[in-house]
Amino acid sequence: MRAAWYESNGSARDVLRVGDMPKPEPASGEVLVRVHVSGVNPSDVKSRAGRPLAGPKVVPHSDGAGVIEAVGKDVPAARIGERVWLWNGQWKRALGTAAEFIALPAEQAVRLPDAVDFAAGACLGIPALTAMHAVSLHDPLEGKTLLVTGAASAVGHYATQIATARGARIIGTASAERSGHALDAGAVAAIDYKTEDVVRRVHDLTSGKGADGIIDMDFSSTAAMLSGGVLAPHGKLVGYGSNRRGDNALPFGDILFKSLTLQFFLVYELLTVERRAAIAALAGMLETRSLTHAIGARFALDDIVAAHETIELGHTAGNTVIDLVR
Repeated sequence: MRAAWYESNGSARDVLRVGDMPKPEPASGEVLVRVHVSGVNPSDVKSRAGRPLAGPKVVPHSDGAGVIEAVGKDVPAARIGERVWLWNGQWKRALGTAAEFIALPAEQAVRLPDAVDFAAGACLGIPALTAMHAVSLHDPLEGKTLLVTGAASAVGHYATQIATARGARIIGTASAERSGHALDAGAVAAIDYKTEDVVRRVHDLTSGKGADGIIDMDFSSTAAMLSGGVLAPHGKLVGYGSNRRGDNALPFGDILFKSLTLQFFLVYELLTVERRAAIAALAGMLETRSLTHAIGARFALDDIVAAHETIELGHTAGNTVIDLVR
């Protein structure tokens, strides 16, 4: 099968290779999926650049979508031919979705509705599940105002749609170039974090109260806003990332005396009950076509270096995917 891989950490141009690898076989409890589209996420790029390798040869990417071609022991044969989307394809294992085939546990291949194309399916494992779980941690949402940092990012775009559908009012942060993407998802305002005072704008938009909650992609930046009152008393910040490695200073007094809640999670490590709830909620929105899926850039497998560099540049509004079947 055709696949991309790397054998050491480094820049995309230095370490990524494309060629032939043996086609995997599904073990007991696994399915073999012919990958139609592989999703590329910032975490895939960070893993290739500097995280410990899961094996001597790593096929990158955790997200993807395709069709089940074969099943292992204890998996119903009726699943053969099923359209599916994938999660955690390359989490704590060496062989991800940047290949024509992937074998993985059957539960990690989720039925994809016929009305949802494979490119959209390749955006669900990390961006959509992260957004769904983050929004759910703020429930009930009716009447609340949430600040979504990076509202034009892959996760933020989904989070804005999901939270809006549940009755929240969304204020987003986004660069001027990408603000329209956030507004199209349902945000009532998009604050240019590069040129505007985010805390002041949030106060202006909430009559001085602050946001009831935050869905945060970069705690290293948002932590400093807590002392400025970006969160209303008894507000909650749900975070799923930080651009700065190491510790982040916390304004403990402001957090304590305003009774703020900080909660963080890693989408790869959701508890079984949390992941099942997020998948079920996502399935409902997919069936009713309630989500807009933004594909910002598409590449062929031979152009995987360009795909990774696109993620690193960060200028594209929407998800980056690689087509393996045309």
